[in-house]
Amino acid sequence: MIENTRFASRSELVGIAALALLLVVVLPLTLDVFRLNLVGKYLTYAFVALGLVLCWGYGGILSLGQGVFFGLGGYCMAMFLKLEASSPENTKIQSTPGIPDFMDWNQITELPLFWQPFHSLTFTIAAIILVPGVFAFIIGAAMFKRRVGGTYFAIITQAIAAILTILIVGQQGYTGGINGMTDLRTLKGWDIRPDHAKVVLYFVCVACLFGCIFVAQLIRHSKLGRILVAMRDKEDRVRFSGYSVANFKIFAFCVAAVFAAIGGAMFALQVGFMSPSFVGIVPSIEMVIYAAVGGRLSILGAVYGTLLVNFAKTSFSESFPELWLFGLGGLFIAVVLAFPNGVAGLWSDYVQPRLVRLVTPRKAGWSAPNAVAEGAPAE
Repeated sequence: MIENTRFASRSELVGIAALALLLVVVLPLTLDVFRLNLVGKYLTYAFVALGLVLCWGYGGILSLGQGVFFGLGGYCMAMFLKLEASSPENTKIQSTPGIPDFMDWNQITELPLFWQPFHSLTFTIAAIILVPGVFAFIIGAAMFKRRVGGTYFAIITQAIAAILTILIVGQQGYTGGINGMTDLRTLKGWDIRPDHAKVVLYFVCVACLFGCIFVAQLIRHSKLGRILVAMRDKEDRVRFSGYSVANFKIFAFCVAAVFAAIGGAMFALQVGFMSPSFVGIVPSIEMVIYAAVGGRLSILGAVYGTLLVNFAKTSFSESFPELWLFGLGGLFIAVVLAFPNGVAGLWSDYVQPRLVRLVTPRKAGWSAPNAVAEGAPAE
């Protein structure tokens, strides 16, 4: 019982320590500010992949619309930052000072009512958690209570991503339209654009990521985590045992949505803008690829998979700008066909056993004492 309820196994603790060493020490010391900020941008996607490990890997719920929640979190943070950048002093050349520039361009003369609460950072942080969480709860309750799952659920979430993208683009006066929200400058008066601010935000992102890893580990090693796995493998048996399968699915889906929203909020802070290009179908599918490449059953693998795919994407796009999409697709196909458990599966199946054999000393006569202790006849 203690083995099943603890936070992490010994190998997982070593993996978490290695990841912390990489993100906190190695990368900041070896990369310039531009590349470090790029890694920080990649890590914002890792929040989504982490949620997909719980939702898809352990719960068996494949969502192709996680970009929706990433976008909701990003837009909540961007609305706060945009309002701070749209002070009457900064917008005095507009027809209506004190409102975002895209509203002035669309001849809106008053800040909409639903924008007003985002003057508060406290409300914004609460909205980053609650808005995606409530939206995911509504979707999950509508689908899972009616036992809609599998391919049908994946298609529905994909449709929701397309609908939200169209809605954001269509409501240009309220959302910034296809251009999104740009020129985000300060957070409570602190300029987020200089290099030193980018470094600070990188470490904030890493801290938030490890907080989500901690929560994911707690869920995985709890009774709830075991029920999610049982539900994924034998849903009817779990239902016949008296558990509400729909409620567990809703919970997993909501947790994944909140993780994605936190990533979106950190993206808006680090990159300095938010647009509908991160909400639609294509980015949502890419986020599933991150989890698949890292290993959809591995929490740490989701982070490594996100870094690996995005590094490959950046390298391909810099060297072969017309071919990088084919490279990304080929990487995903290769992983699915040859290594279905992703990078984490390669590590656990091939690398780790060899390392154990290398570091474990072979002592002569070790089997005889064991045999005697177990009651076997000794020679």
